[in-house]
Amino acid sequence: MCWISNTYYVPMGDTIPVDLKTRQDKELTYYQWVPLILLFQALLFKLPNLIWKMFHSAAGISLDRVIDFAQETQCSSPEDRADAIGNLSNYIDKWLWTYQEYKHNKFVKFRATASKYFCLMCNKRGGTFLTGLFICVKFMYLINIIGQFFILNAFMGSDYNFYGFEVISAIANGEDFRESARFPRVTLCDFRIRQLNNLQTWTVQCVLPINLFNEKIFIFVWFWLVFVAFLASYSVIKWIAFHIMHNNKVHYIKKYLKSQNQIHTSFDKKLCVQFARHYLRNDGIFLMYMISKNSTSIVVTDLIAELWKKFKERHQQANNIDENDHLGNHRDDSTLKMGEKVD
Repeated sequence: MCWISNTYYVPMGDTIPVDLKTRQDKELTYYQWVPLILLFQALLFKLPNLIWKMFHSAAGISLDRVIDFAQETQCSSPEDRADAIGNLSNYIDKWLWTYQEYKHNKFVKFRATASKYFCLMCNKRGGTFLTGLFICVKFMYLINIIGQFFILNAFMGSDYNFYGFEVISAIANGEDFRESARFPRVTLCDFRIRQLNNLQTWTVQCVLPINLFNEKIFIFVWFWLVFVAFLASYSVIKWIAFHIMHNNKVHYIKKYLKSQNQIHTSFDKKLCVQFARHYLRNDGIFLMYMISKNSTSIVVTDLIAELWKKFKERHQQANNIDENDHLGNHRDDSTLKMGEKVD
């Protein structure tokens, strides 16, 4: 009977209130629904991950496929790994050049500048789609944790926000948890019995042994939420700082290039800045970071070295074309001047 009807808690030393409204205010409405609320909390934690999986492929590259391929590469022989790194670098290079800015008007410049400092702007052509989406998901985890405290407050009908502090204070003072107002073991229940044409209300004492477990579960949930909140806050701050501080990203790429002896001159150092900021950009560096976290540093070092070679070759070709155009224009001017003298 106590399980299907709500019970209410009155301390042993207090008088049972006569007023029905006072009894209803003291009702415990949560204990029947604890399994469902725990399942709902788990689904809320899964939601940001589902959003990430749904939208990250819109960046134009299969992040899961790249990471899986990188993981397979680390177990290959040196010859096979070199071929695999070459194929992977071609795939990433094609993606990076596909989503380069092809217009350079004022709006594009403003959007590029804004995306450097507003980390939640998801711009594919600006190279901030993956990083912006990733930081948004990190924010979702943090908002989810804060929201769960409010949900548990409404669910349990008490100040759950301070529950952990009360537990710490009670342990420090040597108090016992046998009689907890939040999770009482002994409660009261009102029910009616029909006798002929009369309805009689009876008040009985109920034992809720399930609250022995509920109390421990929600103590653990409180401390777990606080712990995860600190981790989520640290992660959000770290990624925002990584997004805004451009020198950190350049240093991250330069570290791998130096390990391969790819930087020799001051010109290489300047070119490395262009490589990180204008070729890889935020999304490319983010992709390298994800590969390094899910495979070995050898794979990401070889991959960055291959992309660096492609970038230098393309940069050298562009300079040769500019020089040829300049020489061609100079020859045309000289021919024109000679023609003028002949006339």
